[in-house]
Amino acid sequence: MGILDELSRLSSAEDFFVHLDVPYDPAVVRVARLHIMRRMGQYLRGSDVDGELLTGEEADLRALCRSHLEQAYQDFVASSPIAERLFKVHRDAVAPKAPEAKPFVPLAALGEVKGP
Repeated sequence: MGILDELSRLSSAEDFFVHLDVPYDPAVVRVARLHIMRRMGQYLRGSDVDGELLTGEEADLRALCRSHLEQAYQDFVASSPIAERLFKVHRDAVAPKAPEAKPFVPLAALGEVKGP
């Protein structure tokens, strides 16, 4: 069984840290677990040149996964999930809002108003 298969069977962020032998502070993982795992996935996708994740040497893949988990974890030790804005809901919260459309009444419609 390859490292990617092993990782796919894990059920928590803490399991990833233990399995890849990456030290962590439980308080950081408790707050940013989804963000850390998503960032690790982004790093893995970014390093998957020519399908290396499926064809690379097992020891190299394990080291790559460990390195990316460490890097993702450090991102959230130094920052916060809100500041990193990995999820759409966080990005939308700070996105500039479009100005509210003002009602438009054509001038011709004003002439059609009939009094009582």
